[in-house]
Amino acid sequence: MEFSIARLPRIEFGSGVRSRLPELAASFGRRVLLVTGGRSLLEGPFWPELEAGFASANLYLTVHRVGGEPSPDEIDAAVRRYRERDISVVVAIGGGSALDAGKAIAGLLIPGNPVLDHLEGVGPERPYRGPAVPLIAVPTTAGTGSEATKNAVLSASPQEGRVGYKKSFRDDRLVAQYAVVDPDFLATCPPRVVAGNGMDALTQLLESYVSLRANPFCDALALDGLAHVRTSLLALYDNPENASAREGMAYASLLSGITLAQVGLGSVHGLAAPLGAFYPIPHGVACGTLVASATAVNVRALLERDSKHRALARYAEAGRVLCGEAFAEDGEARGALVHRLEDWTRRLHLPTLDQFGVIREDHPWIVAHSRGSSMKTNPIELTDAEIGAILGSRQGAEESG
Repeated sequence: MEFSIARLPRIEFGSGVRSRLPELAASFGRRVLLVTGGRSLLEGPFWPELEAGFASANLYLTVHRVGGEPSPDEIDAAVRRYRERDISVVVAIGGGSALDAGKAIAGLLIPGNPVLDHLEGVGPERPYRGPAVPLIAVPTTAGTGSEATKNAVLSASPQEGRVGYKKSFRDDRLVAQYAVVDPDFLATCPPRVVAGNGMDALTQLLESYVSLRANPFCDALALDGLAHVRTSLLALYDNPENASAREGMAYASLLSGITLAQVGLGSVHGLAAPLGAFYPIPHGVACGTLVASATAVNVRALLERDSKHRALARYAEAGRVLCGEAFAEDGEARGALVHRLEDWTRRLHLPTLDQFGVIREDHPWIVAHSRGSSMKTNPIELTDAEIGAILGSRQGAEESG
């Protein structure tokens, strides 16, 4: 029962809690840097209300737009641009990319040094000393759970012979002071975003539940999150006006961020990192399209090499929760879990890897770059052939010629 829980933000959850943002921001000062996506918030239905709230609270608002997944160069440019503006608080509103960008910018506005100083596996990996500007994280999608984590994921595209990467700037001081989770934002998410992000949340809950570092505290959250995914994901995909489904997925996503931050992930996220770095594949899509095959490969490897491993019983329990059935036999429950994941992959119309330019000849290269921090907490160490089998099952149509 011994475990440790790292710092979490104060959480404000519920329909309409976005109205508390101006008051929360004002508690840190008057100068607000709003970090958000390129269009969805500022051109969407919630912006007039938010803008009026900030104005009525007499806050000085500077807006920074993040067009896609943030790169180290973009973070450094933003830090240089805003460092002398005496920013009191960073408010990040958007999907995972906007929240990660806000997290990194807030962390470096005061120190002012390049983010590559701290990026895992890329630069000199110098210790982050801080301090960070206070951050308020407001997710508008349900998937990444970034509002509850300490890491900012940054990407660099391949160029001029250099290998691309997707790596984390990670420190407890980057955790948001507040996570303001309003399910109403999900009403504007298109189905493809609901699908990718929802399967990302599901994957994070499942991988943290079977993680080598799993603990009782996170187990309870992961199982509760999976239960909400069961009742909410397809319902939200089919009807964004379903308030109960919006609430369920916002809640499940939040729990997935908490659990992944505490106990780590597994082989799906190990592969999602190089896939996202080398190809134009959204992170949630990478996770969603691989989770069924990764689960099947993990279960098979455990049965072959460590049949008493606790993760086998955990996969079975996850199957019972995600399917909503009390299977008598663990093997039946594990089979049902894989079948449910495969079924949802089809019903959510998740694309295969070849649709993003992945070819079978690339698999060894992807496998070689998959053994990062996420793979270290996978319930069993997979061989290169087993990791390749995960990719192969979602490769899709063979290339012509």
